[in-house]
This record gives sequence, C-alpha cells and structure tokens, in this order.
Amino acid sequence: MKYQSQKVALYYFVGALVLFLSQVTFGALAGAVYVWPNLLAETLPFNIIRMIHTNSLIVWLLMGFMGAAYYLIPEESETEIYSPLIAKIQFWLFLFGGAAAIVGYMMGIHGGREFLEQPLWIKLAIVVVMLMFLFNLSMTVLKGRKTAVSMILIVGLWMVALLFLFAFYNPVNLVLDKIFWWFVVHLWVEGVWELIMASILAFLMIKMTGVDREIVEKWLYLIVSLALFTGLLGTGHHYYWIGTPGYWQWIGSVFSTLEVAPFFAMVLFTFYMVWKGGRKHPNNAAILWALGCSVFAFFGAGVWGFLHTLANVNYYTHGTQVTAAHGHLAFYGAYVMVNLAIITYAMPKLLGREPYNQMLNMWGFWITSSGVAFMTFVLTFAGVIQSHVQRFLGESYMDVQDQMMFFYQLRLGAGLVVVIGAFIIVYSLLVPGRETQRVKAAQTKPAE
Repeated sequence: MKYQSQKVALYYFVGALVLFLSQVTFGALAGAVYVWPNLLAETLPFNIIRMIHTNSLIVWLLMGFMGAAYYLIPEESETEIYSPLIAKIQFWLFLFGGAAAIVGYMMGIHGGREFLEQPLWIKLAIVVVMLMFLFNLSMTVLKGRKTAVSMILIVGLWMVALLFLFAFYNPVNLVLDKIFWWFVVHLWVEGVWELIMASILAFLMIKMTGVDREIVEKWLYLIVSLALFTGLLGTGHHYYWIGTPGYWQWIGSVFSTLEVAPFFAMVLFTFYMVWKGGRKHPNNAAILWALGCSVFAFFGAGVWGFLHTLANVNYYTHGTQVTAAHGHLAFYGAYVMVNLAIITYAMPKLLGREPYNQMLNMWGFWITSSGVAFMTFVLTFAGVIQSHVQRFLGESYMDVQDQMMFFYQLRLGAGLVVVIGAFIIVYSLLVPGRETQRVKAAQTKPAE
C-alpha cells in the first residue's frame, strides 16, 4: 500500500463481508419459508426475515462502497485520508446503527415502508454517519490530486446521501408517497450507484491492466453519461400503475429500454481494458470479479430489466416472480460483484498476504454465480407461469402459488448453493492460504 491510512478500509471490508453472510443466510431462510410456509411463523415471521435480508444487503453494499472509497481515494488523490480517526468512529456508528435496526426488526420495531423501514432515530444516525464520511472524503480530495475516478466517485456518494433525504418525506397521499419513495430506491440503484460502480471498475482497470488513465477516463465519462441520461427518466417504469398520468408509460418504456446501454458499455469497457492491457496481473481473482461484474450486471440489470419493463408487458408481470428474478440477478451482478471485486483486490494488500490462496476465491465466484444464475432462471419460469395463469387466466393467487411449489423448491436449493459459495469467498479473503503461510514461514526462518 502507498498510504498507511488506507488501512481503515479493512474495518469496512470485514464488516461488509460479515453482513454479506448474514444477508444470504436470511435470504435462504426466506426461500425455505416459501417451501414450508409455517416455518418460524410465530417466532420470526416472513416479513421480518425479508426485511432483514433486504436491509442487510443495502447496509453491507454501502459499507463496501465506503471501504472502497477509503482505499482508492488516497491513491487517486496521492495523499493520506484527512482523518483516519473520523473514519473509524464512523464505521462503529454505522455498524451499531445497522445492528440496532436488525434487532429492532426482530422485536417488531420498524417503519413498515419497504426498504426504508428504519425507525426515525436510525435514519438520523445514517445521515450523521454519511456527513462524517463525506466531510472526511471531500477534505481528502480537496487537499490532493483530482482525477475523474475520484471526482465521479465522490459525486455519486454525495448524491446517495442527498437522495436518502427523501426517506424522511412520507406524505399521506399514497401516490405521492410512492413517487418520492422511488426517488430513493430507484435513483440509488439505477442512478447514482452506477456512478460508484463505474468509478470502482475504472480504478481496478487502471491498477490491474496498465492501460493509460486517459483511455480509461474517456470510457468512464461515456458510461456515467449513459447511466444518468437513461436512469433519471427511467424511474418512470415504476410510475405505470400507481395513479400517475398515462404519459409515464411512454417515458418509462422508452428510457427503461435505453438503460441497457450503460451496462453494455461496461461489458465492452472491462473486456477491452483487460485485452488491451495485455499484461498478466497476479490477482486473477480480482480480474475475474471485475469481468463477471460487468457481464452479470448487463444481463441482470439490462436484459432481465428489459424483459418486463415495457408498460404493456409490465401490466401482466408487475410484482410477479419475474420481478424477483430481475432483482436478484441485477443486485448480484452490479453491486455485490463490484464490492467483491474491490475487496478481492485490496484485502491481500491490507492483510499483507500476497500471494494468497486466490484459487479458493475463484471457486467461490463460480459456485455463487452459478447459484444466482440458476435461481434467476427458476424464478423467471415461475414468473412467466404466474403472469399467465394468475393475471391472464384469472386464477386466484394462492392456487397459483401451489402450482409454483416445484420452482420454489429449486429456488431454495439454488439459495443454499449461494450461501455455500458466499462462505467460501469470505473464508478465502479472511483466512491465510497455505501459500501465504509458506512464504511467511520462509521469511521468518533464521539464516543458517
């Protein structure tokens, strides 16, 4: 590592990985409830399990983004972090807030607003944490070198914080509530998070391929422009059926279709950079995660999003298992994988374990990715059946659920594979491999 203050990223990466395991475990538990509906019905109802599953996802992804920022900003700015102490305090506050929210959910304390269920005091704590984070990061960038990677990353992170303020606005009118609710949920994942994702991938391409920074930055500007152009008005695909004017069906359909473009550009970008770089980077696992991220994001957010984003198709598929298929593949491809890419790149440096047992990490990649891909196909088939039988033929919801039980069983199996893969990935990152141990033993062995 060039800068000692980069070590604060280790707190965030370890915290993110622990929450990652929690998230996938509760996801598998939710899948089990689909198969055995009365499982834990009294002690831990399904709505609480799902709440913990989705909130753990959001918290660990944000924690990963924070760790990525604290790792790459010093290198991009060519200066130490403004205050490592603030970074450490911020981490423990964020971790405490996330843990308190989960405990509160288990006790039935929540706001009931999907994805934004956090009680008011935790929302306020999140704002405080984000202000500490952004102050620390902004001061670091201001005193050092300014690059396209660092500036786009910090703009994305500032927009994450500003858009979260809409979580405090909860109007009585349900239509207005949903309009502004999507300002947080959609404009995060299909807007400003894409800026964060693109800047992290750009940093990795610069470090691992050796391609000229100018070339990488030109691609970065193109991807960010496409993401904002399509993502902002692409919010309209959530406004089809909530009571808004009919013109949103046209706006949503057109711009949602165009949302495929930035993800396709990311595929071209990462593969072109790795090919153009030509040199063999020792961390093959990090390259695999970076390439996998662009491919899975393109299919999950791009292709599977397009499958049911047109208004006349969405009329039948809205809220079915097709939505779940798209959501799982998109989140995994775009944000889980980019976090695991930067963590896989940075952890060996942070822990002083180069070389490390990256083969196990790559096995984790293929096992987890196969599980998510299979789950996506299973949910897609289930959603198509559900759309036809329930929405088109008019059979009752519960009768249709019985007909899809086979798919839910397959989904549970896929979920268990994902859990196994996740534990392998975390183990490979946190536990020294045999190769590392041999190298360290040779270094410490006294000369004869």
